[in-house]
Amino acid sequence: MNAVEKVSSFVGKTFSLWVILFACLGFFAPHLFTGHKSWVSPLLGVVMFGMGLTLSAADFREVFRRPKDVAIGVIGHYLIMPSIAYLLAVVLKLPPEIAVGVILVGCCPSGTASNVMTFLAKGDVALGVSIASVSTVIAPFATPALISVLAGKWMDINAKSLFMDIVQVVILPIVLGIIVKALFRKQAAASVKALPLISTIAIVLIVAIVVGLNQPKILSNGLLIFAAVILHNLLGYLLGYFFAKLFGMDLAKRKAVTLETGMQNSGLGAALAAAHFSPLAAVPSALFSVWHNLSGSMLATWFARRTGDKNNQPSA
Repeated sequence: MNAVEKVSSFVGKTFSLWVILFACLGFFAPHLFTGHKSWVSPLLGVVMFGMGLTLSAADFREVFRRPKDVAIGVIGHYLIMPSIAYLLAVVLKLPPEIAVGVILVGCCPSGTASNVMTFLAKGDVALGVSIASVSTVIAPFATPALISVLAGKWMDINAKSLFMDIVQVVILPIVLGIIVKALFRKQAAASVKALPLISTIAIVLIVAIVVGLNQPKILSNGLLIFAAVILHNLLGYLLGYFFAKLFGMDLAKRKAVTLETGMQNSGLGAALAAAHFSPLAAVPSALFSVWHNLSGSMLATWFARRTGDKNNQPSA
């Protein structure tokens, strides 16, 4: 298990590089992945099951201890990212499938990597974990509702079907992970050491499959999609930071809210797009997964150097 733990730790620390590598593999050798479209949802389920194994009562205790802070983070996330996505779709005059894909990733909950980035940024990790957990728990309601309102201009949206899919590939695996952790505490604690490896494999395969399925369309639309993804992510960070500052949050909290706002569960976006829309609609999520891990790492490194704020400590 020690060897697995070391490999898992190495893979987790180099996660961004593996995402880029498999995105390139999907692009230059699409035949390796195009036959595995049906794997996307189960792979996401594996990631969410792992998240369930790591959750504890303490992750939700912050919701009751600091409800205002958590609410600011969750509301900011679901207000800022969907709004930016819609505006980008309109201003950039995105084709319907791409517009829906950008809006879809904007309406997803916080990404699983955002908590790691908050830790690296020396932010308020407890707050970040709570924001990510709550945004994920309410995703079956928030995500379909927002997509229906914002993306209906481009495509017909089946909110009920989206709700059921999010419950199946996100909520049920998380709940199952929590149950397994409660019933088999010692085994679950041991298996958590391998989670970075398992989660990384699942996420990079999702990215590679989506990129492989859309290689020809990426060649013709890649620059436009990348422009939308990069603007979406960077504006999310910027507005997330000032949204937290607007409510008087200290620097540690602002770091957490910034990263939880700008980083999305792009795996969920890819799974929903592949199941409900078109392969092309999943491309923004796949490219977002590549980009936000790079930008998140860079932002976390820069944030970590910003420790001069006298309030730059997580609240007790």
